[in-house]
Amino acid sequence: MYWLSSDLVFPDYDEVTSEGILAIGGDLSPERLILAYQKGIFPWFNEDDPIIWWFPQDRFVLFPENLHVSKSMKKVFRDQTFSYTENKAFRDVVLNCSQVDRKNQDGTWITTDMIEAYCKLHEMGIAKSIEVWQNNELVGGFYGVDMGEVFCGESMFAKVSNASKAGFIQFVAKYHKKYKLIDCQVYTEHLASLGAMEIPSDVFLDYLQ
Repeated sequence: MYWLSSDLVFPDYDEVTSEGILAIGGDLSPERLILAYQKGIFPWFNEDDPIIWWFPQDRFVLFPENLHVSKSMKKVFRDQTFSYTENKAFRDVVLNCSQVDRKNQDGTWITTDMIEAYCKLHEMGIAKSIEVWQNNELVGGFYGVDMGEVFCGESMFAKVSNASKAGFIQFVAKYHKKYKLIDCQVYTEHLASLGAMEIPSDVFLDYLQ
């Protein structure tokens, strides 16, 4: 297993394990995070574990032209169930994401250090949030990292039914000309229902670079 030092480098992709782990250790400085996202690498680890850096061989992505909006979600938009903002409550979105109970996960991977790291990226204009509101209450949203023609989604939350889906659909529809694809990292049924699919990591890198 490749352990990172203080040097701002990552190992070659051929070091990745079958599980998708490329390296362990290092830090969550803005410089390292930016380098990681430029290379298609992302951190994902539990509170008491060292930082684990991932590069899955199959990448779960959404091409905006493949966005699927169900009849029930079209009704949500017709009824104007929610309102939407961007970058108005970044920290609140990340905090809410950190508190979501997720299937087959023990605790949260959005640690205190992760929260502060992504808030720094937000202050630099690199990380952004989408907020979903209902009756002036934050009921859903997601955040991620803007890499030019690729948006790297990190996490989402919903306090009421369809809130995160509505925010995601609104975001993809708004930016379908800006982003060639939305990086969803690993498979979830939630995003698969919206049209996300797996592609080989080398194809993903072609879009990213």
